Amino acid sequence: MKVLVTGGCGFLGTNLCLFYRERGADVVAYDNLAKHEFKRNPYMRPEARTYSRELLERHGVRVVVEDIRSRDTLLHYAEDRDYICHTAAQPAMTISWEDPELDFSTNVRGTFNVLETARRLEIPIAICSSIHTFGPDKINSELREEKTRYARTPVTIAEDEPLLQGVITPLHASKRSNEIYAQSYIDTFDLKVACFRLTGIYGPYQFGGEDHGWVANFAIRAIIGEPLTVFGTGRQLRDILFSSDVAEAFDRFFQKPIPGIYVLGGGEPNMISLLESIDLIARLVGKPLNSRFEKERFGDLKYFVGDSSRFHQATGWSPKVRPEEGIGRLIDWIKANERLFYKNT
Repeated sequence: MKVLVTGGCGFLGTNLCLFYRERGADVVAYDNLAKHEFKRNPYMRPEARTYSRELLERHGVRVVVEDIRSRDTLLHYAEDRDYICHTAAQPAMTISWEDPELDFSTNVRGTFNVLETARRLEIPIAICSSIHTFGPDKINSELREEKTRYARTPVTIAEDEPLLQGVITPLHASKRSNEIYAQSYIDTFDLKVACFRLTGIYGPYQFGGEDHGWVANFAIRAIIGEPLTVFGTGRQLRDILFSSDVAEAFDRFFQKPIPGIYVLGGGEPNMISLLESIDLIARLVGKPLNSRFEKERFGDLKYFVGDSSRFHQATGWSPKVRPEEGIGRLIDWIKANERLFYKNT
């Protein structure tokens, strides 16, 4: 099997590359090595910038330093591939309003290029969307406050929930645009496309920050002794999804390529709020976390628990890793790689 992973040196991309290499696949990681988020994480040492690339190369992954916004270059490196896993993205809401051109060119034009490449080569493709396509207002308005979390009835949210409800940011727009293009390529060209509306994904190789990747951000700061910031009440809730479960979902689609837009989350067994995750991390590392609270951020979705039954029915996929196990594995990776972080002594 020959796989191309766009954004292959990012968090999810690295996990996918290693997942397929462990299964004997020929893997190309296609990545421009942009580090927009790294600049915003004061705890990152310079060595962290090259960590994933060096790790992948040691495992026999071919790393191609190119940009998805160059369609001809992308087509060249995809010509002999059997499958494209498209994880390259501008994922942060904050960056989307600070640099909307970057958000559009990466998320919309870049995804169009990847879809067009897959169409020309007649190969399946799975791409990453986001739960942000639902928009914050309707879901946020349905919540009630409990002691440590927001709650909602019904608990889970499926694909038929209304989209782009209320105030939206450029990230909402670009992610929804990806879905529309994906559906158009399914309907018009009969392309085998899965578009995953992903919830809070986390796991090893994640250099999380305040803008994106909150589970890893909290865990890293706990290990190195840095204070963490909670925007809002801390009752915000997600059904977090471990990286190995996401990789399994990508592979299940390759094995059973039933096209569609799918909610992909951990479901009710993986529900955890920011406050609850702080308590869990503190227990796992054996010390309290230094937390400070600031006002909630524009456009934030306060609650999401996904109903992934549509994808389960199509492929048989279900998440396996629960938060305590997954966060424990993430903490183990951070401890094994403390050299990548500035430690607060």
